[in-house]
Amino acid sequence: MTTISRSLRKVSFAFFLGVICQVSSAAQSATPLAGKQTQQADQQFKQLKSHFLKALWVADPDTAMGAGKFDHAAKLAIPNQQSRDAYYAFLQKWLLAFDRIKEDQLSVNEQTDFALILNYLRSNQWYLKTFREFEWNPTQYNIGGSFDAILNTDFAPKRQRVKIAIARLEGVPAFYAAAKASIRQPTLEHTRLAVQQSAGALAVLDDLAKAVQEQGISGHERQVFDTRLRLAKAAITDFSAWLGELEKSLTPSTARSFRIGKDLYEAKFAHDIQSSLTAEQAYQRALAAKDEALQNMEKLADQLWPSVMAGVAKPDQPNKKIAMVIEKLSANHVEASQFFNEIRRQIPVLENWIREHDLLSLDPKKPLLVRETPVYQRGVSVASIEAPGIFRPQDQTYYNVSPLDGLPPERVESTLREYNHWVLQILNIHEAIPGHYAQLQHANQSPSVIKALFGNGAMVEGWAVYSERMMLESGYGNNAPEMWLMYYK
Repeated sequence: MTTISRSLRKVSFAFFLGVICQVSSAAQSATPLAGKQTQQADQQFKQLKSHFLKALWVADPDTAMGAGKFDHAAKLAIPNQQSRDAYYAFLQKWLLAFDRIKEDQLSVNEQTDFALILNYLRSNQWYLKTFREFEWNPTQYNIGGSFDAILNTDFAPKRQRVKIAIARLEGVPAFYAAAKASIRQPTLEHTRLAVQQSAGALAVLDDLAKAVQEQGISGHERQVFDTRLRLAKAAITDFSAWLGELEKSLTPSTARSFRIGKDLYEAKFAHDIQSSLTAEQAYQRALAAKDEALQNMEKLADQLWPSVMAGVAKPDQPNKKIAMVIEKLSANHVEASQFFNEIRRQIPVLENWIREHDLLSLDPKKPLLVRETPVYQRGVSVASIEAPGIFRPQDQTYYNVSPLDGLPPERVESTLREYNHWVLQILNIHEAIPGHYAQLQHANQSPSVIKALFGNGAMVEGWAVYSERMMLESGYGNNAPEMWLMYYK
């Protein structure tokens, strides 16, 4: 899941929406042609969409890179109030432009695109004016992802990409100066994470320095680079030190809470997930699903008790019984030194299962590369997918896995117990195959750029969660009670 731009917010590509578009197109082809009014409305809307996307790439180069457009990659947007005001005005301008479209005259496919665009525009306005994450989440300020994308995406010859990165480097000091001016009452957790991830930005600049050396850039160009590199590194180091001092002044009782509260959560849920349910309604459904899951877990714990807990008295309390079985089973995990290798080993096993059981199509020309999570992304999750945008579907998809090196022994053991023999497989199903990796691969085949860019969050995560159960129901894991127990956990 690409993290170059917040505006895509890791819900950038939707498998189901691509399928829906294809199914809708097929359905329309079997019915009489749409009326002239609908054809005209669709044509007008398509032209407006095209103009909007061209403007978006200029207004938000980072979002453009996330989509696979690098025309304006040399420009590093400075996150100050002036740029935020300008972007808000950009959003408002396009809301007014799309307001002239008569939605009820559009075909079904175009109505979906229309809804996604409006949600994108309104959502970003809400983030800027109401949520204001730029004030309290310092992890938003990290240039590592964009420079990494420029260096490692094959959109141009390497020498040209290096020169683009050098041009972008000029804006780094102003970027971090604006970051310091923007941050007000950050959360303690995000501040700590930002300090940790800042080291990753420095590491990416070291990669750039190596690339400059390899490409033989010399003379005046080299002097310009050396100066910009020195100033950029000083800006990152200063920002990290500033955050470190800020962290010292924060305490759990005085810092802003990372909990955003019910009202903000409801609004955020509506913008990000785009569900027919409110967050409260989804929560109530989740409570009912939890009760059902616990009932199934108790049955599985009873089934496993004789073999797993032989000789131990079984408690009457269901939750305690379940916890005791899980506690015992969790000791079955790989060694820390084999964690990364085991994930890599499981990927072709999952691929083979899908092909042998004809569950869905996978493109063998687009293999998944398992790698260590870049430092500038670490500290959020054990594993994640980083996929190419719709305009560069041929590019490499990365399965990022955070290494356990350097962690305290008790934390390593806790992580290994959490991602035990069974849960590790479920993790790989969800994040990789046939979860997000397959979903993103199919999403890039969507005939609608809008559906791929501004996908629906419920569909994106929904597919990954659905794929877990689908795999188990297909017989993966030999229908073992241990696998089902860990799945419900």
